[in-house]
Amino acid sequence: MNIYSKRVIQVFCVLLAGAFMWSLCGFNSEALAAKKLKLNLALESGDKNTAQGKSMQMLADLIEKRSDKKIKVSVFYQGELGGQQEMFDQLVKGNIDMMLTWPQTSYDERLGINYIPYLVLGWQDAMASYGKDGWLKKLIEPVFAEIGLKYFGPYPEGFGGIATKKRYATNFEDAKGLKVRSQPIFPLPQTIKAMGFQPVPIDWSEVYTSIQTGVVDGDSSNVIFWDYEYFRDQLDFYVHSEHNFSSYSLLMNNDKWESLSPEYQKILEDAAMEVINKQFKDAKNEDDKWIKTAQEAGIKYIRPTDEEKLQWVKRVRAEVWPLIEEKLGKEIMDTVREKASVPGQG
Repeated sequence: MNIYSKRVIQVFCVLLAGAFMWSLCGFNSEALAAKKLKLNLALESGDKNTAQGKSMQMLADLIEKRSDKKIKVSVFYQGELGGQQEMFDQLVKGNIDMMLTWPQTSYDERLGINYIPYLVLGWQDAMASYGKDGWLKKLIEPVFAEIGLKYFGPYPEGFGGIATKKRYATNFEDAKGLKVRSQPIFPLPQTIKAMGFQPVPIDWSEVYTSIQTGVVDGDSSNVIFWDYEYFRDQLDFYVHSEHNFSSYSLLMNNDKWESLSPEYQKILEDAAMEVINKQFKDAKNEDDKWIKTAQEAGIKYIRPTDEEKLQWVKRVRAEVWPLIEEKLGKEIMDTVREKASVPGQG
């Protein structure tokens, strides 16, 4: 057992002990309201200096302040509690209270709604679709509820791309032979394949080594920040294919949520919405900033032509959307087809 594994086990022992003490309280909301409450909040990716890390610390601070320090939120950053799937498992089980994450479709493939490729094609449409009153939130919220999670809302980053070393591609033919890492979440590997690349599903913690050793030629489906911040010494190009709108989900274990007093629930909900609303305002500017920063660092930033993007949109929708319908059902995909961006109007 390595040091990292021991650290993860030690942290989870602390969390489990806290969960046991919680159970001894009998979930009495009046008693809890009079006592200090400790919650843990985990980030799937990002350290304390990233936008995600700063946002989650802001959330923790808001909750503590508005509860008159009756609620203490401990923030755990990337890698401190394990990998993507492991952490999502612990969230569902209740050992992690709150989490900012890309939901794992292993629990319910309908969570793939969040990853439908070429669903929105422009910032304005993305904000309207993913926002508080957007049609996408109304579709996905009940799915989270069915697996025992409270959904506060999306945490948008921007449109993803394909980051590679040595060569790049802006069309299906040129993409052949390029192996790129894909998040192991349906339908992202299928999307990358439809674009012409060879997808290799790899957990986030293993991406750097995989690029360095040649297992893959690059990364996919992330906004440029992540590829610049973590892999810039390994990458040469970033093609802004915009095939996915990168959006985390801010979630809470629903049993823990239901055990809170109405007063505490309001504090958490209001604080979460303040952080989410701020990110909706900041996301595009943040993405633009990192595009410029990556270019200054020597990464070549490439936008496909309108025609190249249109061909990718048509191919991906034709090949991947039917696969999604098999998993999500006709009713959901009928809504998607009705609401999805029209090429040239996004």
